[in-house]
Amino acid sequence: MKIRTRLTFWYAAIMFISLLVMGGLMYRTFAPELYPMAARSATRLSEPDEGDLRETLRILLLCGVPSALLAVGGGWWLMRQAFLPLTDLTGAVEKIHAGNLGGRLPIGGNGDEIDRLAQVFNAMTARLDGSFQRIREFTLHASHELKTPLTILHGELEIELLSDSLSAKRREELCSQLDEIQRLAKIVDGLTLLTRVDAGQVELKIEPVRLDEIVRDVFADAQILARPSGLNLKLTECEGLNISGDRHRLRQLLLNLLDNAIKYNQPGGLVEMALRERTGVLAELTLKNTGPGIASAQIPRVFDRFYRGEESHCKAVDGCGLGLSIAQWIASAHNGSIQIESDPALTTLIVRLPLSSPASSK
Repeated sequence: MKIRTRLTFWYAAIMFISLLVMGGLMYRTFAPELYPMAARSATRLSEPDEGDLRETLRILLLCGVPSALLAVGGGWWLMRQAFLPLTDLTGAVEKIHAGNLGGRLPIGGNGDEIDRLAQVFNAMTARLDGSFQRIREFTLHASHELKTPLTILHGELEIELLSDSLSAKRREELCSQLDEIQRLAKIVDGLTLLTRVDAGQVELKIEPVRLDEIVRDVFADAQILARPSGLNLKLTECEGLNISGDRHRLRQLLLNLLDNAIKYNQPGGLVEMALRERTGVLAELTLKNTGPGIASAQIPRVFDRFYRGEESHCKAVDGCGLGLSIAQWIASAHNGSIQIESDPALTTLIVRLPLSSPASSK
């Protein structure tokens, strides 16, 4: 119940009690004047007269009730006006989020408690905005500085691996180091991208795209990734669908999702893809894998950065927990969404993107 509604009820209750008290006082005061003492018997002096009661009730109904209704209505209007700035303030606060901390709440200039609250909130969001900005700048600078030494190390290891004099053990060590450097470089690239996204520095190259062509290309690449694990990849359906988007980012979205489906799967398991049109306005891509399921309590967190689910499921899985965060950003940037459904034996990801024109089958 809203505060103004609760106050209105309290105000009405007080007015009702006041009306009763006023009626009692009116009866005590005016009844002797309306009915002379000489006309009453000694036995009726101590008893209320029926005519007195009727007259009192008539006065209350004709004067008291309209006055009480007017007072309650006026009180409600005054409280509504008093709380209107607070309602506007609430609406403004709802529009402020982590990516919009630069927004400021309106200040009425009345110098009241609500203005003071708005000033304190604006000061708090300004401090948070400054802190987030410093974190973004540090992450961007750190990732940029890390790229150069990682590139140098990667090149030196590749050159050393070309040597014919390496022993098998040394070659294995160098390959392991090269894998770790590539993994670290991937983390740095992911952090750089997400930090630039937070800072609004990433622009999409929007153009007409055949989504089915991207799906087929990514599916062919995924078959190479799935070969070491003996996974069975299937593309059960691929309708010809046109969307407007960034071809490079859409390809990155599908590769991230397929990479996850392959990594978090069982040996000899199944990864199944299907692209179809839905409701005439959406392209729907479903991606199923037979890996260990995701607990329902964990599903809302799978898109969090660096979140990798249960430790028992990801100890032997290479990754940094940024793939799904990047995938969700790409889908959202294209006005789409990603939905996850999971049970212990099957996990399904559903990507929905708006069509740019009616679907046309090949």
